[in-house]
Amino acid sequence: MSGLGKILITGGAGFVGSSLAISLAESHPDSEVIALDNLYRRGSELNLDRLAAAGVEFVRGDVREPGDLASFADIDALIECSAEPSVMSGTDGDTSYVYETNLTGAYNCLELARRAGCQFIFLSTSRVYPMAGLRQAALVEEATRFELATEQPAAGWSAAGVSEEMPLEGARTFYGTTKLSAEFLCAEFSAQFGLPVVVNRCGVVAGPWQMGKVDQGVFTHWMLAHEFEKPLSYIGFGGSGKQVRDLLHVDDLVDLIEEQLADPEGWAGQTFNVGGGRDVSLSLVEASRICARLTGHELEVGAVPEDRDGDVPLYISDCSRLFAHTNWRPKRDAECVLADILGWIRSDRDRVGEVLG
Repeated sequence: MSGLGKILITGGAGFVGSSLAISLAESHPDSEVIALDNLYRRGSELNLDRLAAAGVEFVRGDVREPGDLASFADIDALIECSAEPSVMSGTDGDTSYVYETNLTGAYNCLELARRAGCQFIFLSTSRVYPMAGLRQAALVEEATRFELATEQPAAGWSAAGVSEEMPLEGARTFYGTTKLSAEFLCAEFSAQFGLPVVVNRCGVVAGPWQMGKVDQGVFTHWMLAHEFEKPLSYIGFGGSGKQVRDLLHVDDLVDLIEEQLADPEGWAGQTFNVGGGRDVSLSLVEASRICARLTGHELEVGAVPEDRDGDVPLYISDCSRLFAHTNWRPKRDAECVLADILGWIRSDRDRVGEVLG
């Protein structure tokens, strides 16, 4: 495939960033792909050998520090994947890291893109939608999951899930608030300076090399617990495990971003929900059954009935706006996502177990 020029990926040793960097370097050998990361998240160091093997240049740096970005003024595209991604970040009273990384960091990256005159692809999150809105869905309780009712009275909801039309007033976690604030900056840089910016509001992204935890990367966390036979609990909503999320294989996200890189002006100024939708979604009960079958390990999953702050019973991305804009569609189903995660765990079991076990 033809080259895409010089591409900087911030958060480039993280799960999504490293997957993107390696794929782009392999599919566009004439391009120069640079991964910048502060290695803050435990496990990101495991990706350094992979990046090097793919021909990706790794630079240790921090988006919070403008000086760490100053040398990249000649880039052709910047993909902003750096973030503090935990929905629990800031709840311990220390809001500085999530604020400085997700908002100040995004501003510094936008400033770099403005100086370089390059495309800016921003990885945002479904958590920009407010908690009150996300809890207004009309649900039907079925045997293994909550389902969306056919008729949805709340704004932004339909039988297809949450659309970009959901009103944004209200609280949404520090993670969601900082990412939404960064989206507003993206819009201003696009309007004021003509920067070709596209915002991808991702639901749950999962796949190999995700250092999953209970508060970020739940399906990887679920598979890790089954493979290493660690305790698990269904938390909230009566402890039923019927809460639902759509999920997207990281390779499907990479395919979409490849398309965006190839046509900066065609995607400029747009904000899209990006997720698996109803067709690629799981409840925790359903995830447990697949994990047990794939690993051969049947776990006794505990139950904590009380809801947690910041949690919702169901999130499914309505990607109608995205699908009207492109022929891209998710290709990999939920079982494929979990099987690929298990294959990765077993291929690097000792190191993964040391970091996450």
